Amino acid sequence: MNLPNTLTLSRIFLVPLLVVVLLTKFAGQNVLGIDKDLVAAGIFAFASATDWLDGFLARRRKQITPLGQMMDPLADKLLTSAAFISLVQMGVAPAWMVAVIIGRELAITAIRSIAYSRGQSIPASPLGKVKMIAEVVAILAMILGRPRLGRLAVLGPLALWVAVVAAVVSAFDYYRRFMRGAGGGAAVSS
Repeated sequence: MNLPNTLTLSRIFLVPLLVVVLLTKFAGQNVLGIDKDLVAAGIFAFASATDWLDGFLARRRKQITPLGQMMDPLADKLLTSAAFISLVQMGVAPAWMVAVIIGRELAITAIRSIAYSRGQSIPASPLGKVKMIAEVVAILAMILGRPRLGRLAVLGPLALWVAVVAAVVSAFDYYRRFMRGAGGGAAVSS
C-alpha cells in the first residue's frame, strides 16, 4: 500500500468521525474542550486536503494504481455525501439541493461503471472539479455558519447553488460523452 492510497483510505475512515461530530449533541457543544463546529470543520478540511494531496503524490511519485483510481472518487463521494446529509439533518442545507448533488453522483458512478465495463474511459471534466471545489466551500461555510463567519456565511448557500448547477450541467456532459463513446464504438479518453 503506497502513501497516496493510504491517504485515500484515511479520508474514508474520517467520514464516520465527521458524522459523529456533526450529529452528536455534546455537553456545551465542545469536543475535548474545542467548539464542535471547529472540530467538524477541521476534520472536513483535513479530509478534503487529502484529496488534493493523494492525487499530487500519486502523479509525482508515479504511484497511480487501479486501487487508487477506484477508491479516490469513492472516498470523495462518501465524504461530501456524508457531510451534506448531516447538514440536512441539522437543518442547515436544503434537502432537495443535496438530493440533486447525491443523485448526480450516483448517476455518474453508474455511467462510468458501464463505460468501464465496455472499455470506455470517461475522464473527469473541469466542471466536475468546479463542483467539487464549490461543495468543499459550501460544506465548510455551512459547518462554521454565521457565528464564525459573520457576513461571509453567505458563501455557504452561494457555493451550494454553484455546486448544484455544476452537478446538473456536468451530469449532462458525462451522459453526452458516454453516449458519443457508446454510439461511435470509440473509447472516450483524455
